[in-house]
Amino acid sequence: MPTGFQIGPLFVHYYGIILMLGALAGAWLASQVAKQKGYDTEIVWDALVWVMIGGIIGARLWHVFTPPQSMVDQGITAAWYLMHPLDILAVWRGGLGLPGAVIGGAIALFLFCRRNKHDFLALADIAVPGLALGQAIGRWGNFVNQEVYGAPSNLPWAVKIDPAYRLSGFENVETYHPLFLYESLWSLLNMGVLLWLSRKQPEWLKKGDLLLVYLIIYPLGRFLLEFLRLDPARVGLVNINQLLMGLVALIAAGALAWRHLRRPAHETPASPTDKGSNL
Repeated sequence: MPTGFQIGPLFVHYYGIILMLGALAGAWLASQVAKQKGYDTEIVWDALVWVMIGGIIGARLWHVFTPPQSMVDQGITAAWYLMHPLDILAVWRGGLGLPGAVIGGAIALFLFCRRNKHDFLALADIAVPGLALGQAIGRWGNFVNQEVYGAPSNLPWAVKIDPAYRLSGFENVETYHPLFLYESLWSLLNMGVLLWLSRKQPEWLKKGDLLLVYLIIYPLGRFLLEFLRLDPARVGLVNINQLLMGLVALIAAGALAWRHLRRPAHETPASPTDKGSNL
């Protein structure tokens, strides 16, 4: 399966194109949610540049400090990266961690809001349905690269992996669980729930609730899918991605329950009429 195409001396990776399409589709959806809520849609496009830069930095650093076991077995560890700092910049060789992308993007969004005097929680609520859509699309870049596949499988929807991309110990196994597909579908479900809550349950939602719901649904799916993963990122004997996702889902669920149980149900998020000109 080709992974890209050549334009003169430049090789264009399909993976990068798919990630960009996911980011643009997510930003478009966020702009539609912003319009529905009475906000200026330009805020979304202004924030996109910050979020993309923060997301790429976060995704790369997450990979550098939590490399998958297959790379550790080759001697490519966090310590190795620190001894070869130029390789940290070589994102075109692969190696991006989605949890780091979410963390880095969130930090960038917070800094954007602070710099421009916007409300972080309000903008995060607008952004998360688009983030889920971007993840759903972006995961198909893993299909092109023949990565993020799970345990061997003979199910009708199992994905065929070429020998060059098979992990050590599985050289003779041809078909696997398509974890990228499972996560893509889970992200679409996440997006659907977030949009339904935003449009059908505005009287129940408090500012920041959609962010918390996202931080329950996405980590829960990722936690469960890690059981099928053949090449987890480990710190010692711990699958760090699975541990983090489980903790985030539990903390977010606790926070959502706490904020709704401790306050009267009639309290709702700020509306466009009481938030002033800034988000």
